[in-house]
Amino acid sequence: MEKGKARLSRRQFLKGTAATGVLVGTMGAVGIARKAAAGEVVSGEGENAPDLKTIRTTCSPNCTGACGMNAIVENNQIKAIIQAADYPDEDYNPRGCLKGLSMMNLVYGPDRLQTPLIQKGQPGVDELQQATWEEALDYTAQRLKGIAEKYGPESIGVAFQVGGTSYVHKGAVSRLATLAGWNIHHAYDQNGDLPMFWPMTFGVQSEELEPKEWLNSKYMAIFGSNILATRLPDAHFLVEARNRGTKVVVFDPSYSPTAAKADEWIPIQGSSDAAVALGICKVILDEGLYDESFIKTFTDLPLLVRTDNGKRLKADEVEGLTKPTDTPAYREVYVAFNGGLLAVHPEKLDLPQDLILEGEAEVPLKSGEKVNVKTVFQLLREQLHDYTPEAVEKESGMGPDTLVRIAREMATAKPLHIVYGASNYQWYHGDLKGRALALINVLTGNIGQPGAGISTYAGQYRIRLKVGEWWVPEGRKQNWLPFLYVLNGPTSRMKAAYPEHGIKALIFGWGNPFDQHNMANILRERVQSGELEFVATMDFQMTTSCEYSHVVLPGVTWYEKMDLVATPVHPYLQLQQPAIPPVYEGKPELWIIRELAKRLNPEFENYFYPGLEPDQAAEEAIKLMLRTGGPAVAGISLEQLKQGPVRLKSQVPGDRQIPFYEQVHSKLPFPPQSLPAKLEQTAQFVKSGRIEFYKDEDIFLESGEQLPVHKPPFVESEYALHPEAREKYTFNFVTRNAIYRVHSTHSNNIWMNELQEGKARVWLNPTDADEKGIREGDEVELYNARGILKAYAVLDPGVGRKVAMFEQGWWSRYLKETSYNSLTYPFIKPTHEAYFVPGMWAPNTAWNECLCDVKKGGES
Repeated sequence: MEKGKARLSRRQFLKGTAATGVLVGTMGAVGIARKAAAGEVVSGEGENAPDLKTIRTTCSPNCTGACGMNAIVENNQIKAIIQAADYPDEDYNPRGCLKGLSMMNLVYGPDRLQTPLIQKGQPGVDELQQATWEEALDYTAQRLKGIAEKYGPESIGVAFQVGGTSYVHKGAVSRLATLAGWNIHHAYDQNGDLPMFWPMTFGVQSEELEPKEWLNSKYMAIFGSNILATRLPDAHFLVEARNRGTKVVVFDPSYSPTAAKADEWIPIQGSSDAAVALGICKVILDEGLYDESFIKTFTDLPLLVRTDNGKRLKADEVEGLTKPTDTPAYREVYVAFNGGLLAVHPEKLDLPQDLILEGEAEVPLKSGEKVNVKTVFQLLREQLHDYTPEAVEKESGMGPDTLVRIAREMATAKPLHIVYGASNYQWYHGDLKGRALALINVLTGNIGQPGAGISTYAGQYRIRLKVGEWWVPEGRKQNWLPFLYVLNGPTSRMKAAYPEHGIKALIFGWGNPFDQHNMANILRERVQSGELEFVATMDFQMTTSCEYSHVVLPGVTWYEKMDLVATPVHPYLQLQQPAIPPVYEGKPELWIIRELAKRLNPEFENYFYPGLEPDQAAEEAIKLMLRTGGPAVAGISLEQLKQGPVRLKSQVPGDRQIPFYEQVHSKLPFPPQSLPAKLEQTAQFVKSGRIEFYKDEDIFLESGEQLPVHKPPFVESEYALHPEAREKYTFNFVTRNAIYRVHSTHSNNIWMNELQEGKARVWLNPTDADEKGIREGDEVELYNARGILKAYAVLDPGVGRKVAMFEQGWWSRYLKETSYNSLTYPFIKPTHEAYFVPGMWAPNTAWNECLCDVKKGGES
């Protein structure tokens, strides 16, 4: 056996993974599923049949599914995993996919870590050595203390992936990082999942309809989201909605499984979504199809803008107007016009309906000057002047007649729901696309209503209850640093605090950044050069990141610990309940953190329930969060959750999940609170208290992005970085999510790999492949100045021209030791630096803003 790597014999492995077949043979899968769903003890038939107990828990990778699962356990071994199907709302039953049902392959698989490991040679080159827990924890604490003393504690960075999958254990990491003064790197922007148009437009981190609301939509327009592959537990809602009469239209450069189920597929050029959306908006304005009352009541479109400096006109600038004394410090009072000038109170959505939306005027200022002003609506109309159907066709390939027809359909078929996929906003100008798409919903009043809105389903990121009492001990200050600054270094515009000596140590958990976030090989090179002096990884299996670590601390799967789980996709709070004891020497992360805490500072241990077993300590943390978690969890107890999932509470009738329902139905100012941030932190994003499309911060004015606009890809990114890329690298390298993995998780799942024949593939258009002499099944190389990737060609006429489509998540071992993300680059867009609130407004990764070339394998 290789040192540092857990290996099971084939016999041992098959003994664990073949259990489902045994169950089917003894009593039948249907009977097991029925009893398991009812929470009964499952027993085999016959005198010598084993007794099997059922443990209800939650499948919790970062996929947003948060599917309830029943683990069928015999003698502390999982024999089968079955969908629980116990949600009180039957429409959510059952939930799950083959990845979750085959999780045993990871629990008992050959990559399962058996012991702690310490690197005594060169990370990424030499083998890790087995160690005891005492040795590994003492070594980790000693290295972290030394780095903190030399460079300051803020030079230690912690990235622990999305909190919604693990409020307790990830909260423990946050708790220790806060106590120790380390920097925390938020998973939302690290993963490229932060859709920046949300804070820019609505002042929130992100929002979405729960999938059951799709059934209430009359029209669903899907831009670059592949629901049939990446939203498997909820894909049936899309099919059912269409069967009930909802029109489903997919806009995508490639013919996806979701496009195959749609009423209409509209192939558009890559990253041309903003042009399409603005063309649609032009038709809506030109034909008077907009909701004037909604616009006047809830948006900034009636507000006045100075034409001399591009800034919105403030009431305290205008002769005869004053700023109300009750205006919160994070708000601003702007001006509208209805024949007279009106100070627009940012906390009151009560403007008269005789507001004038179009035109310009001259306004006297208190300084004695007079200034020309226009309404935002007028500026928008002027901005849309060039987005004629013919001009949009040149940018997107969408025919003029089709554009006009679609615009009329979207404006009149209410409720309208737009789905904006992560792979579509993981571009340099993804924020512009989102702002343009949101404009369609807002112009037509499709916000805050059942079945209406714009949704971005990516990652289990959004916090659903107040967690500060557990995550942030005693309200202490936390240090946060967006991950792109770790890779790219500081910039002149950044609002986050960059440590004086940079990041010298990284602690990772629940992720595989040396594959999944390895942009331009930066992490690997820094570890091997010694610039990154120490890397510690908590995981339950031997990932690529473990191989590049100085110490590996074996954690556990979600079947081996107690935790609290919620998701932005469905409205249920759930427990992860341990089905089996930790395998080998694995330990729940709360235990690891507690042990590390007391070695760093003996006083820290008191913050982690010393003296309690890890699951007991987790229960105490859950009780704390339920007591202090706010209205969403009011009245929910741990005992209730042990009986099954409990629906979170909301202000919508029936506790439904409809974004901005309160704002629209009760005329409350924007934004609603985005947990865990305080309202004043996010309200500064939309100072008017309204949905905003005009951004007058200096960087937006300098960029010409004060209103949504289409900008072509690569001009401000790849071409600016390497001008020769325009001619040298002509393929767009797109990394889409795969049905076989959740990011990097399940890359080594034997069942998933058998379905892919163990081969990583790249999808190419046949015409492009023919020009390169590439045939179906050939090994090909994708490359640019930063890296190289080898994969096998799939020729698909549904793939757009000059696109190299790769499915993310493959570990390096399956790619001949290369990283697929070595081709990408950590671009930082300046508008993402206008503010900084962790995981809310921060530079977002643009994975798909990447160019490469393609050649047949072996060619020079």
